[in-house]
Amino acid sequence: MLGGWGEYVAAFLAFAFTHALPARPALRGRLVGALGERGYLLAYSALSVALLAWLIAAAGRAPFLPLWPFAPWQLWVPNIAMPLACLLIAFGAGAANPLSFGGGGGGRFDPERPGIAGVARHPLLWAIALWAGAHAVPNGDLAHVLLFGGFAAGALAGMVAIDRRRRRALGEAEWRRLAARTSFWPLAALADGRWRPRGLAPDPRRLGAALLLYAALLLAHRPVIGVSPLPLL
Repeated sequence: MLGGWGEYVAAFLAFAFTHALPARPALRGRLVGALGERGYLLAYSALSVALLAWLIAAAGRAPFLPLWPFAPWQLWVPNIAMPLACLLIAFGAGAANPLSFGGGGGGRFDPERPGIAGVARHPLLWAIALWAGAHAVPNGDLAHVLLFGGFAAGALAGMVAIDRRRRRALGEAEWRRLAARTSFWPLAALADGRWRPRGLAPDPRRLGAALLLYAALLLAHRPVIGVSPLPLL
């Protein structure tokens, strides 16, 4: 029976394997043909959540090899980063954005007013990178650094891969037209003047969704993970 590093490696490989295969168009097409689009998304989401839970549990059971000592201030890093990640998720999920994962409504996308894509071209992947990078700070043992570092590196690599794929699919001229007021790095288009937000009133429904998501994650952290995420508790 697997245990220690063996279970951790098995969980890591299973998670990586299941996330690499559906990216292949031929395989995804066969799965969608067999299950239907809705069935595929439900099955893949359930499998991803189950494997992620196993991976996190396996990291907790792996041998503890500290890389740096814990200090209470480190808990502030995820507490500052996670509200930003929740905002990126709430405003990025389903938003008109043909340039990235999780975006939709390419016909509704206005390159002159790119919305959340003006903040960051890949908002959902940046949310994952923020979550992972911030959680590595107070979890300085080898298993968790590999876990969170792997997620952060995977999110960044995914952004590069999506940019290349979209550029090939759209053609250089069209990709440049659509991406002109967006940027790979968050807020870079704002800093260099290519993008300026129009209006100071963000969608209250998406703001509310971000608040609810953050509250849910905060409340579920102790029951699910076993420790409070708050610095003083």
